[in-house]
Amino acid sequence: MTGSPDVIVIGAGVLGLASAAEMAARGLSVVVVDPGGGNASSIAAGMIAPAMESALEDLPPRVVAVLQAARDLWPDFAARHGLDLIQDGADWRGRGAEALRRRLERNGFVVEARPDGFRTPEDARIDAGRALQELGRAVTVIAGSARRTSRVERHWTVRLDGDRELHAPHLVVATGAAGAIEGLPVDVVRLIEGVIPIRGQLAHVHGPGPAIPTRTPHGYVVPVEGGVIVGATMEHGRRDLQPEDAAARRQVGQVFDALGLPAGAASPRVGVRGAFADGLPAVGEIDGVIVALGPRRNGWLLAPLVAGVVADAVRATPPGPQAASLRPDRPGLSAPAE
Repeated sequence: MTGSPDVIVIGAGVLGLASAAEMAARGLSVVVVDPGGGNASSIAAGMIAPAMESALEDLPPRVVAVLQAARDLWPDFAARHGLDLIQDGADWRGRGAEALRRRLERNGFVVEARPDGFRTPEDARIDAGRALQELGRAVTVIAGSARRTSRVERHWTVRLDGDRELHAPHLVVATGAAGAIEGLPVDVVRLIEGVIPIRGQLAHVHGPGPAIPTRTPHGYVVPVEGGVIVGATMEHGRRDLQPEDAAARRQVGQVFDALGLPAGAASPRVGVRGAFADGLPAVGEIDGVIVALGPRRNGWLLAPLVAGVVADAVRATPPGPQAASLRPDRPGLSAPAE
């Protein structure tokens, strides 16, 4: 099966593995190619939090609608793929709470007032590392780098390092903020070149913290095994992965000060996410390639929606109502081919 599956997926981040698992659940044989090691999805806090995302940024209604639709898909998606969805909501603590609460209510979110802020009970989260492992069990994952692609009569060949080859009628590219692979069609290359890299640093902090995800004006805190995750920076245009200890200590200190808690030792981690200018990913077919790129910091939130759009494109079934908002050829997303 590994030589000639139905679908080859390049990239084992959340969009690649979620799409692969969803296609496998629909009866397709899928091989995922990835060089291995950590990626932005694996170190993420795993928040499925459209309300808090909307609180942080005054998002346009069409973007809010996409995030809400993705959230609503999560319970069924989690049950179908054996994922543990943690539905404990999220808290906002700190200045600006009243204005943010009004913004959320205008966008149709449920908001519960708290003496020192508010709670968004419909927000959720997932253990990112465990979820990636579970999604990967449904498919064949090959450790290796895709070096070149080619297509002959609607049939794709992907050449890996070591002169290994895979062949399949369908190709999905979910390569995050990485550069284009040799041999992809020019429109796909242009799209990939339009992905904006965003460097994000977060820190694992040992010791106690809030019982549920909590946001402050300085960053968020998410409880995990053995402590909490504090994050995250958003540095557009940066691709380097070297942690910055001083910046991590500063952010951790500010967040814990806002919560009135002592901060423990911080271990920073860095990932690079991809994004497009309008804040939504590009998902769908373009010149024979199905892409799933650029979710910004909402990869985990958008995963069920993206996976469904990808699976529909492979099966050539009618797309869902949100698919048009994610089209890779929507206006202004990438430069036209020469």
